[in-house]
Amino acid sequence: MKTYCFFVAFGLMLLLCSCGGRSMSAQEMQQKLDSIKKIEVAERLAAQGINLEHADNPLKQFFDSLDIMPLPISYTDELVRYLPDFKPVPQDIAKALELEGNNKQKAISLPESLGARLMLLAADEMEEENEDGDVEVRYSLWLYSLDNDYLPVDKICLYAIDEEEDYYDFNSEEIIQYFSITSDYEIHLMDYSKEKHKARTEEVFTLDASRNFLLQKSEELD
Repeated sequence: MKTYCFFVAFGLMLLLCSCGGRSMSAQEMQQKLDSIKKIEVAERLAAQGINLEHADNPLKQFFDSLDIMPLPISYTDELVRYLPDFKPVPQDIAKALELEGNNKQKAISLPESLGARLMLLAADEMEEENEDGDVEVRYSLWLYSLDNDYLPVDKICLYAIDEEEDYYDFNSEEIIQYFSITSDYEIHLMDYSKEKHKARTEEVFTLDASRNFLLQKSEELD
């Protein structure tokens, strides 16, 4: 491990130096840093017994085991509360994906297309008692893009639960974080006022060639 850390540190030093007598561009520098980060992630996963180069890549096995949610999709109360067809995420996979939560995370995949491998991940944020006295888990919902090794490239929050103090403030305006994903993988995020029956803000993202979420539009709608 010490030898590995030495080479990572040495690699970072080389990045700060000129390459072939010229300075690296910002894009080249980012590509090099991404490569080093990927090596670090692979090393950390190997310590957990997850070998990405092995034929039985656990991340791929987990992804392939998930149900597929057809597109297009959009926010519904049933979706964010009950997560139909979502499957539990094993804790070693949750750690590999750097998914927050309290050991009750869930996931479902989206249809694969050229240059797109996406997964919806639900992070259990808190528990609350409903009117019947039963305890319900409340989830935030994240959209992940994955690389060829099924590791996260980028992620975006589709739905976040209300802050607890706001949730019980009945005088505050009730805002829904509405989202939708089209069949062309265009992601729309809106803050929707239930009181005024109108959207207040809208952001539109697309997936670029490097599988990062690219902001295409952001505007206030008030």
